[in-house]
Amino acid sequence: MGVWLVPLAFFGFLALGMPVGIAIGVAGMVGIFDMGPRFMQMAPDRVFAGLDLFPFLAMPFFILAGEIMNRSGITEGLVKLADALVGWMRGGMAHSNMVASVMFAGITGSATADAAAFGNTLVPAMEKAGYTRRYACAVTAAGSIIGPTIPPSTLMIIYGSIMGVSIAGLFAAGILPGLMICGICMIVIALTARRKNLPKGEGRPSFKAVISALREGFLAALLPIFILGSILGGFATPTEAAAIAVAYALFVGGVIYRALSWRDLYEIGVRTTRITGVIFLIIASATILGWWMTFNRVPQAIAEAMLAISQNPQVVIGLIVLLLLMIGLVMDINATLIILAPVLAPLTLKLGMDPVHAGIMIILALNISLMTPPVGACLFVLASVTGEKVEQITRELWPFILAEVAILLIIAFWADLTLFIPRLLGL
Repeated sequence: MGVWLVPLAFFGFLALGMPVGIAIGVAGMVGIFDMGPRFMQMAPDRVFAGLDLFPFLAMPFFILAGEIMNRSGITEGLVKLADALVGWMRGGMAHSNMVASVMFAGITGSATADAAAFGNTLVPAMEKAGYTRRYACAVTAAGSIIGPTIPPSTLMIIYGSIMGVSIAGLFAAGILPGLMICGICMIVIALTARRKNLPKGEGRPSFKAVISALREGFLAALLPIFILGSILGGFATPTEAAAIAVAYALFVGGVIYRALSWRDLYEIGVRTTRITGVIFLIIASATILGWWMTFNRVPQAIAEAMLAISQNPQVVIGLIVLLLLMIGLVMDINATLIILAPVLAPLTLKLGMDPVHAGIMIILALNISLMTPPVGACLFVLASVTGEKVEQITRELWPFILAEVAILLIIAFWADLTLFIPRLLGL
């Protein structure tokens, strides 16, 4: 059986509409079948071994904490706080969207959660204030990828677990890129505000209004600080911090805000289970495919092909970034990360890259894929929530995509900038 049958099977199943996790698993089993009966018998053990990593426990807890905070309406306080800080500028609600995405990122670590929450709340509010729906969706999509960039991030947990890289170090290294994405997007908004005639805010808020907004959003804003502080300060592991985050979210949403019913908790549990199940199915399936790739020396072949093009580390880094952006156009980013991380990480070590720096570069490149057509998850979430067409959103999104790719290149080629905070914290 030829080595090309596995990728052909994978893309063929995707073309037929099969879910990506199942397509990966079936394609991997096609490859394992060719390896022989002994390998088929070992396949179930490999699946469970791929999931049997303690740090993976942090993922469902962080997802659950974000769902609780979102369902209890606490995120509305974050939006009001962001609006008080930057809403007075021209295009103020677009700027507020970006700042709120930074705050929301520290709670959920999910781009699709950000897109869904703000698609239901901020997009209609922006449309009512005079923004076009497609522009409001584009701003929301551009800001949504801050979610899995600023910790806690499920992608960082996956990468750190499978590659043996410090998750705390990845969390610390993700802070600056996330803030840079927010900053560059706000610059894009400011540069295009007059040309697009974006609505202007009502003027600078009073000190009293800022304090009121801060009081309302304080408890929600405190959660990401608490999570990061406990992890980076060495008081808790990411898994312990995630469990504490759930307890904090339940206390704030249920006791202080009194915004959670038993039905809400049931629906939150169902949604968390579905999201976690999809991610774990992809991880388990990708474990099989990754095993087949290792057996057939696919990682070594890719590394040798890239090094054959050039021995210059800068050129190879550029090729890695290009490969990730291209594959991210057509594949789920969780699957891409699990399949390609073992392929690309050893290559980055050969180039002399720090493992944390390489991880952030890979994760950020895949995050950008969440808002790029044809399969950008955030685009489809916003389209389903708001009713806007994906192609209309994409037309307004290109300036933000180009700006965020520029940030990706800065992060990829400037290691000291990426590693500044981890080094500052001794990670």
